Amino acid sequence: MYAVTGITGKVGGALAKTLLAAGLPVRAVVRDIERAAPWAALGCQIASARMEDAAALAAAFEGAKGVFILPPSEFDPEHGFPEARAVIDAVSAALVKARPAKVVCLSTIGAQATQVNLLTQRTMIEVALRKMPMPMTFLRPGWFMENAAWDIASARDSGLVASYLQPLDKPVPMVATADVGRVAAELLQQDWTGTRVVELEGPQRLSPNDIAAAFARIFGRPVHAEPVPRAHWEPLFRSQGMKHPQHRIRMLDGFNEGWIDFEREGVIQGHVDLETVLRDMVSRQA
Repeated sequence: MYAVTGITGKVGGALAKTLLAAGLPVRAVVRDIERAAPWAALGCQIASARMEDAAALAAAFEGAKGVFILPPSEFDPEHGFPEARAVIDAVSAALVKARPAKVVCLSTIGAQATQVNLLTQRTMIEVALRKMPMPMTFLRPGWFMENAAWDIASARDSGLVASYLQPLDKPVPMVATADVGRVAAELLQQDWTGTRVVELEGPQRLSPNDIAAAFARIFGRPVHAEPVPRAHWEPLFRSQGMKHPQHRIRMLDGFNEGWIDFEREGVIQGHVDLETVLRDMVSRQA
């Protein structure tokens, strides 16, 4: 049995479907039992647990051949990342109690960075889970291609992609969530000892100009990328309701300045290209 957290999201869902397609049993670990109904219909066991509830997580992980940890994404964390710390403490306690055979944890590109930024939450969970007694894999994917969902309306209606990634011609490691889920499922089925890091990107690196060009092909109209001046970021993010925008700003700085990047050679390449991802998202919004 493989226990999968985050199964109602894109990565966890892709992982679970890969395991089910291989005829492997899956236990869906969910916060909301009602949202798990489609997974129950596919034959998954269902376990209810919040990621901050160590006892419930331990019960969900009990007897698992492998566990996939998908930490919740907190996009406007308070200073010191108390939200992430609560999850990390609960997951750590649950793993120690349940002792699953192995664990794959979703981390991120740049988890090794020492500068505090939005992705520091993943740095923290890596530090904590390295102490666990079972084999541990940290999967570090690049920038999700699906982040371009925010640009669909403006690309379609105004021919514009407003970009925080700069300069516009700088290629960035990006990857489709379908590839992340597939690779995570493959890693869970492997045997290894100790702790390992696996880094993952898509078939090719992509710039904001590449994203605009892909939208242009999809919509059959000119689309161009335009940089959002850095001086505008904080007031813009605050106008969107963020209380602590500095963490997000520093993450974007990290990509633009190059200190958020892969740590080592031998990065795995996925199969799904950007245009496939964008066409799927556009069709879903039609």
